[in-house]
Amino acid sequence: MKFYNLNYRSEEKNFNQVLKIGLGINKGLFFPSILPKLNNRNIEEILNLNFIDRSCYIISLFISEKEILPNILKKKIKQAFNFPLKLVMIKENVACLELFHGPTLAFKDFGIRFMAEMLNFFNKKKIVILTATSGDTGAAVAHAFYKKKNIEVVILYPDKKISSLQEKLFCTLGKNVKTIAIKGNFDDCQNLIKQAFDDQDLNNQLYLNSANSINISRLIAQTCYYFEAFAQIPFEKRKKKIIISVPSGNFGNLTAGLIAKTLGLPIYKFIAATNINDTVPRYLKEGFWNPKQTIATLSNAMDVSSPNNWPRIIEIFNRNNWNLNMLESFSITDDITTKAIINVYKKYNYILDPHSAVGYCAQKKQILKKDTFNIFLGTAHPSKFQDYIYNILQKKISLPKILVECKNKKNLSYKLSNNFNSFKMFLLENFIK
Repeated sequence: MKFYNLNYRSEEKNFNQVLKIGLGINKGLFFPSILPKLNNRNIEEILNLNFIDRSCYIISLFISEKEILPNILKKKIKQAFNFPLKLVMIKENVACLELFHGPTLAFKDFGIRFMAEMLNFFNKKKIVILTATSGDTGAAVAHAFYKKKNIEVVILYPDKKISSLQEKLFCTLGKNVKTIAIKGNFDDCQNLIKQAFDDQDLNNQLYLNSANSINISRLIAQTCYYFEAFAQIPFEKRKKKIIISVPSGNFGNLTAGLIAKTLGLPIYKFIAATNINDTVPRYLKEGFWNPKQTIATLSNAMDVSSPNNWPRIIEIFNRNNWNLNMLESFSITDDITTKAIINVYKKYNYILDPHSAVGYCAQKKQILKKDTFNIFLGTAHPSKFQDYIYNILQKKISLPKILVECKNKKNLSYKLSNNFNSFKMFLLENFIK
């Protein structure tokens, strides 16, 4: 399998290569040259497999046996996906796919842990992983790469714009993980990362990579849990129209879902659920791509105005000759998010985190239809928002062990202004090629 650069189509590389470089020429995202089409019989057969074996089958569609032998690939997948995922029924035709049972309590554990295992296998040089986070990515990257040989990690996040527990989860590790609070928003952090990859002097002195969802390895891994979601749907409900609502910030999660649909998974429709950072809903409605200043919200991991993965989504629609009208997208305010969390708890005794609540709200029109089965993705554990949940529900959530362990640890973060030269000097002073 080859992967081509969306901004420079003559640049093609194999999985090993795109894993290591992340971005191509002209800051281009890589995309699979072939998206295999599985027939109904193939789909039925792999849905009967267990999660690990099914994931091995799906991922092997994108990675050649010449690059990694099947038995080694399975071992790496087993090490990466060593936690459960659960489809939990909320009501008759609504379920939450809980993706937050991993080591950092967020869906990003899937893609990032797989990427870490693959890099650990393929990498022979000392590399520096640069990552921007608006909340959950940072913890997943930090823990996935923690103490990995020949890998240094630098994580940028917007100062005072993520929850304290989110911050403690990845800013207390130390060792090969350095975290930097940037005076700005997520887009500012992301721009600093992009400038670093574009700076020739820096790249001559450091071997850089990224664990953000610009790295295609993450999206390939995330494709697997859409198949698992379908496998867990009660058999009698699979005949209905399956609609999946995806809380969306940088749009990597939705990209993975659309890849699953392209492979042949019978998903009727996707809903892109955003908070008030609504670039995509406005684009689908008005036809103009017009990112605005990023606004801080309760669903902070989705506070993104310029989603990196949107070019991949356009590529999928073009490759499949799909009309963009197939994709619904809704912007949900903090007020509606809060009311939904209260309402779902009172009605169904189920606690949503703010991100999952955005996904739930966006599919409310579909829930009313009797011929649909609706899944929204549970992307983060509500305990990460313990204080907020207590304020609105008057219910104290018990903290999972990992949060208890890090809650009182010292924050080891550095602080920098939103200035590329300062960031560049930090990298050069702390790392040697």
